[in-house]
Amino acid sequence: MTPPTYEIRALHTETTITVYQAYDPTIGLPAARDGRFPVSWKRDRMTWIKPSFLWMMYRCGWGTKEGQQTVLAIEIGRDGFEWALRNACLSHYSPGVHRDQADWKRRLRQAPARVQWDPERDLRLTPLPYRSLQLGLAGEASARFADEWTVRIDDVTPLAHEIHAQVRRGDLEAARKLMPEERAYPVGEGLLGHLTAPARPEPAP
Repeated sequence: MTPPTYEIRALHTETTITVYQAYDPTIGLPAARDGRFPVSWKRDRMTWIKPSFLWMMYRCGWGTKEGQQTVLAIEIGRDGFEWALRNACLSHYSPGVHRDQADWKRRLRQAPARVQWDPERDLRLTPLPYRSLQLGLAGEASARFADEWTVRIDDVTPLAHEIHAQVRRGDLEAARKLMPEERAYPVGEGLLGHLTAPARPEPAP
């Protein structure tokens, strides 16, 4: 059965959700070693987190793109993640959500987070007919993500390389067995209703 068009699929527990990012080793390796982002990680810049492992692989080329060679699995508190969603704005104007362009621009300017829905990817990184959440954090949300919400940071670059190797061999079943167990994330009232309009096809930064 094809998942709903707008659904958060993630590795999660009762209290945490795992999201993915990819960094240059100068940032990624210290973050994984210390379990927190280093001082050099810019807390005043927007940062995008992705609950989908395969969408992260599409974005970083299985950890081979310049500046994205270290793939991190970042376990964060669900309270923080859901706070970001409740206070987020869509990254683009949508007549089904916003009264007009001015309303969207006002919301976007004030929101500490923004959401973009891009086509989910399969093991060959080809687009699927349903969407994957990209959550951009700025200002207060970015700082809280780094210094309050983060519970654990793991370097999953070796896992990314191993899954990629299996895909290249054509053994998709072996690759699938190595994948993180992502399942539908429970969304309560008010969590996604303001964020489920059609999105632009461009990938998040």
